[in-house]
Amino acid sequence: MRTHIYTFILLLFTSYFTQAQKGEVVSDSLYARSLDNQFGEKSTRSVSVYLPPNYRTSDKKYPVIYFLHGFFGDDKMLEGMREILDFAINTHKIRPFILVIPDEKTTYDGSFYSNSGLFGNWEDFTAIDLVQYMDSHYRTIARKESRGITGHSMGGYGALKIAMHYPETFSSVYALSPGALAIVREYGPNSNTFKEFSQAKSLQDLDKTYFGKVILAFGRSWSPNPNKPPFFCDVPFEYRNEELFVRQDILTKWQANMPAYMIEDNLDNLQKLKAIKLDWGRNAGERFTIQCNMFSQRLENAGITHFSEEYIGTHTSGIYTKDGRIPNQMLPFFDFYLDFEE
Repeated sequence: MRTHIYTFILLLFTSYFTQAQKGEVVSDSLYARSLDNQFGEKSTRSVSVYLPPNYRTSDKKYPVIYFLHGFFGDDKMLEGMREILDFAINTHKIRPFILVIPDEKTTYDGSFYSNSGLFGNWEDFTAIDLVQYMDSHYRTIARKESRGITGHSMGGYGALKIAMHYPETFSSVYALSPGALAIVREYGPNSNTFKEFSQAKSLQDLDKTYFGKVILAFGRSWSPNPNKPPFFCDVPFEYRNEELFVRQDILTKWQANMPAYMIEDNLDNLQKLKAIKLDWGRNAGERFTIQCNMFSQRLENAGITHFSEEYIGTHTSGIYTKDGRIPNQMLPFFDFYLDFEE
């Protein structure tokens, strides 16, 4: 009897691995006029696209999940994600889908998916140019009910912000450990971040500190200034002889781009979204736990139905693995809320 049980289990495993199919990662690119600029940022961007198993042998159309990478990242991360995307489909956590990651890494490491003007209009590129390109070059179900947007860290921020602005393009959003939601901790005036930034005289000086590079990216994304070399941006908090000066006009620009402060101006758009979720690791650091809780509470106070979850983990742990957040939380979320019917 025991031998028969072992044989049956072996047949099940053999059947699974025999039937398990692999998707394909395609390297593509597109030029976008929205990214034209005079500061060296490329207007032709690399795009990596995950095509599900059997895409090449059928004429079926698929929903699309737009995945936005984090600070320092680019679209090449998709090749490393392919195994967990295959795993999620083969274990029926989600029906076959297309996933796309655009390269939005800049010379200052991250575009924050924002319309800078001076350094390119990255939000327009993502929400308009990229979506139009995908719908015209791949077999997508070209309607909002079949489009979701997600991302990790800077990408989680971008996903929330773009969903708030484009509910007619994306129906659902899932932000994995989003950053830059509010001015807290290292992003605030009483941290060392702005003191160090005020002391920097060159781009090389900012290489010494991670948060200095982030502030530069914030500034070039939200408050660019072509007349202020070498950083070509303004920041809301400046230190002169150890004294703090607040630039209220610049602070207003930054808050207009940070989701925790964008809710009131985007209430109608938020209510149009079918589903909203964000999550974050308990041990990711206070700047993430504080701002994620703040954003979720402000959504709740505004009457916006959403899901938020704090789990045991860091900013990067347990996300890109078979037992992690992407195959077990994010993809099932989209399987439930996206329309897979043509």
